[in-house]
Amino acid sequence: MLKQKVLPLALIASLAFSLPAYAAPHPSDSAFDNKIVKRIKVDNIYDTIEYLSKEPRVAGTRAEHDAAKYLEKQFKSYGYDTELQSFKFMSYKEPDHISLEVSGFEDTDWEPLNFSYGVNGQATGELVYAGLGRTSDLDGVDLSGKIALISRGEIPFGEKVLNASRAGAEAVLIFNNTSGVINGTLGGPDSDYVPALALTRAQGQELLERLEAGESLTATVEVEGAETKESTSYNVIATKKPDKKKSTNQIVIVGAHHDSVEGAPGANDDASGTATTLELARVMANMPIDTELRFITFGAEENGLLGSYAYVDSLTEDEIERTVGMFQMDMVGSRDAGKLIMYTVDGEKNIVTDLGAAAGSRLSETVNYGQEGRSDHVPFAEVGIPAALFIHAPVEPWYHTPEDTIDKISKEKLQEVAEIVGAAVYQIARPDTPALENAKVAPKKVDYEFEQRELE
Repeated sequence: MLKQKVLPLALIASLAFSLPAYAAPHPSDSAFDNKIVKRIKVDNIYDTIEYLSKEPRVAGTRAEHDAAKYLEKQFKSYGYDTELQSFKFMSYKEPDHISLEVSGFEDTDWEPLNFSYGVNGQATGELVYAGLGRTSDLDGVDLSGKIALISRGEIPFGEKVLNASRAGAEAVLIFNNTSGVINGTLGGPDSDYVPALALTRAQGQELLERLEAGESLTATVEVEGAETKESTSYNVIATKKPDKKKSTNQIVIVGAHHDSVEGAPGANDDASGTATTLELARVMANMPIDTELRFITFGAEENGLLGSYAYVDSLTEDEIERTVGMFQMDMVGSRDAGKLIMYTVDGEKNIVTDLGAAAGSRLSETVNYGQEGRSDHVPFAEVGIPAALFIHAPVEPWYHTPEDTIDKISKEKLQEVAEIVGAAVYQIARPDTPALENAKVAPKKVDYEFEQRELE
């Protein structure tokens, strides 16, 4: 059960007195909003994105370390107490060569993709459909010396591969259950893995139809040059303490991840959230507050939320109890993405979505909410800290590709997110939180699924 967080009575009042659900938004005339909005310089955010996205910032590499040091220096220049929190993890080098051949498809270029932490190997065998790859799907299925064809869904990719391997499969092909490609991870190294490749939904369905029609197919899978090793990544933590005479003894966290995937400059994913976090830290550096603010950029998010898990693991029980909200910004600047949405792990509203909705309403932007994990808000929610992911949906087509570059970034979207998150955070952190007559806390729930966010 999630722990109940105690909030200032004035803040609760400000969120309780609301307009009717889904009333039309109105421009903000709140003085405290303007303290944030008028100080935000979107060019600062854009320039930071441009600086960070000159090259990929893969966790454990020199580029990621350089980015972390740069961010720490910037936070420190604004007067924050900073910490470069290091943690060890198993990093992964993509293979130099992957290939797939299937009998009866001699002229087909499959262009399969690899899974992070996948292993090297070569295997040839009969192709056998194994459903979703759950243990129940494999009951009575002979996979010994064969290659398993598995659909995405229900359980993590790594679990699918292990189940098939333990059932005797020599290799695994996992096909998507929605549009787009799979940019997936097996979650970490395991000596029981067998070579595994990812296919599109159309490719998997074509193979499945042939098998169901009674055709016998033989597949050959090759993976060469992959490498797993221990590496170091970093979280950058910037802290601003409240006025001791007015302190609520509470903590609010604003976060983003500064790493990117291999081959992608990561302008939107997630230099955009990182740069916005940095700018909000600058904006609030000299503002009076009664709540401790922690601005954090996480490393190794793309490897399975490793940085945020490492940070949450470092918190004391007292810190967890005192943290009343975590605002995570991920992919918040693409011109080609959809509307801003707030996602919680359980799909239910919490104080973070309420604050975001109220800020959006005051700033003429209705912000809806939904259910989604797979970003750095997850570890916080798991220990009972109210948390939400701020992201545009649907995601842009350049996600996790070399085309995720600065020219795709929208200053308008950056400004929007900075204003909403900034106003929401400052509503709880400022020392004079009154009841707001026109606060609106009635975001609409939406059911968009991130078909291309494969942190499973």
